[in-house]
Amino acid sequence: MDDMGQLEALLFVAGDEGVQLEELSFLMGQPEPEIYRLIQNLNEKYQEDLHSSLSVLELGNHFILATKKKYAAILKKYAKSPIANRLSQAALEALAIIAYKQPITRMEVDDIRGVQSSGSVQKLATHRLIEEKGRVEGPGRAILYGTTEYFMDYFGLNSMQELPDIQAMEEELSTDIPLDLCADRYEETREEKGEN
Repeated sequence: MDDMGQLEALLFVAGDEGVQLEELSFLMGQPEPEIYRLIQNLNEKYQEDLHSSLSVLELGNHFILATKKKYAAILKKYAKSPIANRLSQAALEALAIIAYKQPITRMEVDDIRGVQSSGSVQKLATHRLIEEKGRVEGPGRAILYGTTEYFMDYFGLNSMQELPDIQAMEEELSTDIPLDLCADRYEETREEKGEN
């Protein structure tokens, strides 16, 4: 497998929280100086490629895949466009998890959803529905996210206690939907044929 490709994939999946040099070294099975050299090579490749919008940012001991500054204007335009203002199903799922479990890290959101959520979390932060509420103590110091005042206004809530009760919704859904969705149709067919 290509080392540069592996590195790029890991940086992409890590999203806006980035990944530490030590973790990259462990995952790729190579010494930290070699990983650091690969990061520099990848960033040089991005800088030399006039058609690439990507760049690698080094923040302390974290490395983040980001866009080049020259694309800031188009990204701001995208974030403000009416089309972009509609939240995807993935963003709504991430927002619901953050609202009910806050404060929560992006990795915890990923674990609950079962898929990577960095794009959704970034979009929610751009739309001011969530914000940083602190950082986890310990290695990596992951960002803790929670909802904003704008979230409350947007959904017409006075307090978080006004969020729908999840247990009540689950009970309502379990009584309304049969476990076998085809059971009713099967029973109707049997009755039509005169079977008992």
